[in-house]
Amino acid sequence: MEWSEELAGGLLRAAPDAILVMDDGRIVLINDRAEQLTGFDRDELLGKSIDTLVTEDARTMPPARRRRLEEGRPGPIGAVITTIRRRDGGEVPVESSVAIVDTPQGRLAVCVIRDLSERDRAEQEKARLRAEAHVHRSQRLESLGQLAGGIAHDFNNMLGVIVNYANFVIEEASSASPDLSAIAADAAQVVKAGQRGTDLTHQLLSFARREVVRPQVLDLNAAIHSVEEMLRRSLGEHINLLVRAEPSLPAVVCDPGQIEQMLVNLAVNARDAMPGGGELVIDTGRHGDRVRLRVSDSGAGMSAEVLERAFEPFFTTKGSGGTGLGLATVYGIVTQAGGEISLTSSVGVGTTVNVLLPTAPANTSDISLSSDISPAGGRGETLLVVEDEAALRDVAGRILSGAGYHVLTAECGASALELAARHEGGIDLLVSDVVMPGMLGKELAERLTGVRPDTRVLYMSGYAQPVLHSQGTLDPGVALLEKPFTAGDLLAAVRRRLDN
Repeated sequence: MEWSEELAGGLLRAAPDAILVMDDGRIVLINDRAEQLTGFDRDELLGKSIDTLVTEDARTMPPARRRRLEEGRPGPIGAVITTIRRRDGGEVPVESSVAIVDTPQGRLAVCVIRDLSERDRAEQEKARLRAEAHVHRSQRLESLGQLAGGIAHDFNNMLGVIVNYANFVIEEASSASPDLSAIAADAAQVVKAGQRGTDLTHQLLSFARREVVRPQVLDLNAAIHSVEEMLRRSLGEHINLLVRAEPSLPAVVCDPGQIEQMLVNLAVNARDAMPGGGELVIDTGRHGDRVRLRVSDSGAGMSAEVLERAFEPFFTTKGSGGTGLGLATVYGIVTQAGGEISLTSSVGVGTTVNVLLPTAPANTSDISLSSDISPAGGRGETLLVVEDEAALRDVAGRILSGAGYHVLTAECGASALELAARHEGGIDLLVSDVVMPGMLGKELAERLTGVRPDTRVLYMSGYAQPVLHSQGTLDPGVALLEKPFTAGDLLAAVRRRLDN
């Protein structure tokens, strides 16, 4: 088949990329697409130097490419990403490919220029969509967190009533008659179920970043080693656990209990993803000015759809065997500690959890809060108990009265202030719920101690955010009893607050 000039011209006109042919650096031929891309008419470019189109920044080419051009040997010289200048002064990102060819007219350079602006716009659009998806995901998780925190607050009140009244039944049945032992055993099952409910509410509060954090300066490697043996028992012999800790890591400020809970949750998730056995690797290291914790398994992995929802509470792929709170809890723990968490996973390959934690400031001292239990029991002190949940208010009053305290009760802040104004004697301790309608516990405490400066304060709540710093730590001097509480918890907290 003979190639005619008409056929060659038709191919040039139909080419989707701009084509320029140069003889000794001067443009001798261009196609229609080159005119469209550059904005120059054909007559404006013919005979001109290629530098007419090349921006100043793009004129410096790789040495190897320049040598090939100077040598002029036939063959392709390669492609580079660069920019060209349009007639209107605008710049266009392009991929430029050059080849030296022998023709009847002599040795020519053929330059094929592909417009990358559409590709760049597509990539920018993808980046924008990814950013929007990240924002939407964060907003969705924040909304779920607020819902979870509210549910946990109300559920904690109910659990406090259930568990304590069940304990009342156990005490009375056990002391009344041996014949009532079956009733005591039944009530004990109620208490056990209530304790499981308590564990669930703590997980919800961790996800919602509403749980009280008791942080301390912590060696992350030491924290991992302290639970390593427990993790091995939890995983089973069919899973190999490897711990690779980078030595001399900076300290972090975290709640040790939360770190343990995070590691256990991740290990259990990994175990469930590897029913036939596999490997779990926990390694630590530095990532810029932060400490990195990475947990990787060789399990079943997750699809993109599952990965997108992995941190949502109650979302699970385990059917009735899972609560869907494992990763949600981990997410809450990490974010409440000021860190970041991300997941990478592929079906059939495994899952990696990356956690970045901020390092402790150089001058940070141990800020852990003591939880030593003081001896319980009252000595006739007067307590003002304020709780809007009537059943829980009665429970607290019954426990404290039975332990030797003189107890005043009120259902809200306004009633408490009126009762305190009428009470002629002293009030040794205000025991107040944190979140109440009309007046928060913190405002009540400030107003009451303003007129009774000797009155001490003990907050009780399962949703303590109004008395916490933004980092989730207690304000200095604040004492908090977490709901749901047992009689022992309440008596110990009251005695400790009065004695200290």
